[in-house]
Amino acid sequence: MVNMRIAAIVTFISILLPTIEALEGFKPARPPAAPLAVKSPYLSAWLNIGNYGGYLPGQWPSFWHGQTLGWAGLIRVDGKTYTWLGAPTDIPTAKQVSYEYTTTRSIYTIHVDDKIEVKATFLSPITPHDLKRQSVISSYLHVDVKSLDGKRHDVQIYTDISAEWVSGDRDNIARWEYGETSGVAYHKVYRQEQQLFSEVDDQTEYGEWYWATDDGHGLTHQSGADTVVRGRFVEKGTLDNSEDKNYRAIRDEWPVFGFASSLGRVGRKAVSRTWTITLAQDDAIQFNGANGITTVPSLWKSYFHDALDMVRFAQGDYREAESLSTKLDRRVESDSLRAAGNNYAIMTTLSLRQAFGAIQLVGTPDRMYAFLKEISSNGNVNTVDVIFPTSPAFLYTNPQLLKLVLEPLYEYQESGKYPNDFSIHDMGAHYPNATGHDDGNDQHMPLEESGNMLIMALAYYQKTKDLGYLKDHYKILKQWSQFLVEESLYPAEQQSTDDFAGTLENQTNLALKGMIGLEAMSKIAGLVGNSADEKKYHEIAVDYIDKWQDLGIAHNEDPPHTTLSYGKNETWGLLYNLYSDKLLGFDLVPKHIYEMQDSFYPTVKNKYGVPLDTRAQYTKGDWEAFTAAISSPETRDMFFDLLVTWLNETPTDKAVTDLYDTNTGDYPGIFFIARPVMGGMFALLALD
Repeated sequence: MVNMRIAAIVTFISILLPTIEALEGFKPARPPAAPLAVKSPYLSAWLNIGNYGGYLPGQWPSFWHGQTLGWAGLIRVDGKTYTWLGAPTDIPTAKQVSYEYTTTRSIYTIHVDDKIEVKATFLSPITPHDLKRQSVISSYLHVDVKSLDGKRHDVQIYTDISAEWVSGDRDNIARWEYGETSGVAYHKVYRQEQQLFSEVDDQTEYGEWYWATDDGHGLTHQSGADTVVRGRFVEKGTLDNSEDKNYRAIRDEWPVFGFASSLGRVGRKAVSRTWTITLAQDDAIQFNGANGITTVPSLWKSYFHDALDMVRFAQGDYREAESLSTKLDRRVESDSLRAAGNNYAIMTTLSLRQAFGAIQLVGTPDRMYAFLKEISSNGNVNTVDVIFPTSPAFLYTNPQLLKLVLEPLYEYQESGKYPNDFSIHDMGAHYPNATGHDDGNDQHMPLEESGNMLIMALAYYQKTKDLGYLKDHYKILKQWSQFLVEESLYPAEQQSTDDFAGTLENQTNLALKGMIGLEAMSKIAGLVGNSADEKKYHEIAVDYIDKWQDLGIAHNEDPPHTTLSYGKNETWGLLYNLYSDKLLGFDLVPKHIYEMQDSFYPTVKNKYGVPLDTRAQYTKGDWEAFTAAISSPETRDMFFDLLVTWLNETPTDKAVTDLYDTNTGDYPGIFFIARPVMGGMFALLALD
């Protein structure tokens, strides 16, 4: 099995190289899974690469959780049909010759019988400064089809989605309808009995899915059993413009919703077609805000008359979405290459869709929020210690997004509903129910979350100069600071963000976060004109840091290093919380601490990374990126070299995990899949 896996990887890379070497300055890696349509917690389709080779023809896409999402593409060339997307039965597959990715796109080049080339581009736009477009939960599939041999060929192309998109329970009844609106043809598919604000296997159980394309161009359509609809295209090259009205369970003859287009006689000049997949949910979130538990509409509702209006916009917006995406692609690539080279660019370009794919914009332009799902680890809503490692992606692209994702946490706690004097852990036990924890029984990470909130508040201000933000939240920021005064120097036994490792007292890294949080409060106090608080919190932070250097450093070890917990000189860990000192420009922590850690990390590296700490051999990719961002160029490059080696060789086969074994490259028994914390790869760029 190992030899087979290695052979698959070698084959994948060998077919990739001819394409990626043509790109300017950037060569992507072989990720464990390729993002296809990744725009929200529910629009999240991936193609597993790991053990499967990453071939678009012959393999079904899947939801991040692992369940199949029926998404098929067929092409008929001179009367013979081939599969270029998915794995329909009894239809031969075309030959994939390359895969490449950018920040917003996954691009496949496929050859059909050495006659026709299909270039399939999966575009999930990210528009950080255009919140109207960002609010649209839509992703594109675009193909360019041209002749390979210089001759003209008679070509028809087909795509469909299945009812598997509408529910995580394949025994649920799906309904569907076909329609046309202002030059756009669409299939609308949805669960017959909608269950508002509910999930099954993390798939949404409410809302309507639209599979749409431009009308005309010899377009035909059909809905029905997968073998019937695809079989019709194989036989005729067209569909019969019929609708199967036998609404039924998703797994009952697997209903699919297809389009077929005649491309005519295709020669050297490419012929293009574009489809959109869109999720429309009128109400997005249950939120326990200042006015109690209410339903909050999707933000797109403020910009479009109805769902069809949004679908028309999305379908007609492809060229503008492509242009905006190209600008972002170039920015991320060029900034990353300049900051730390190709390996760093590999990680940033692969991570941004994953980070943005966990958030949804809701509310109205006058009262807007961003809600974030803690994908795969437990499904919490707006988890503070998930927002924190994700935040570099927001600080780099648009700091306003950080404000929007923190806003529900402030509104809820400032309304007085949360009874504890430290920061809450999350806004709800499971997305999309941000109903808070009025009983105070959320997962307690009191020092972790209080420090995170203070650090992020100042980081947001430094990027925006929004002084009103600090004034508005000063009272509760000071409340959390008072808690840090009591807890930071000698942290009680508690969990940190690395909760899977268990509780521990006197955690060296956790204590540092609290002290940096206190210095953040000092700076916040000074900015709002409270000189007494500024002096008070600064003096405490400096005093604590002086004592911390005696408590948390193994001075007599060779080489010296910070410990996992006070007095345990044989222990160590990634001192990733040091990053915030650099991000906020404090110099609270003496330079020699940076230099000491920089020299230490290369002495404890494994094949695929530096372990998180001495309790196990796993690590966290986001915390490696935080640590790399404040290291010397040599140590920084070591971290990203190890991360990219892991990316190319890991046997995992789902959306990038942030938790992996540094010796085997596999999951350490805990599945952390598709989590937004991979936005932490932007830690280095956020320093700018």
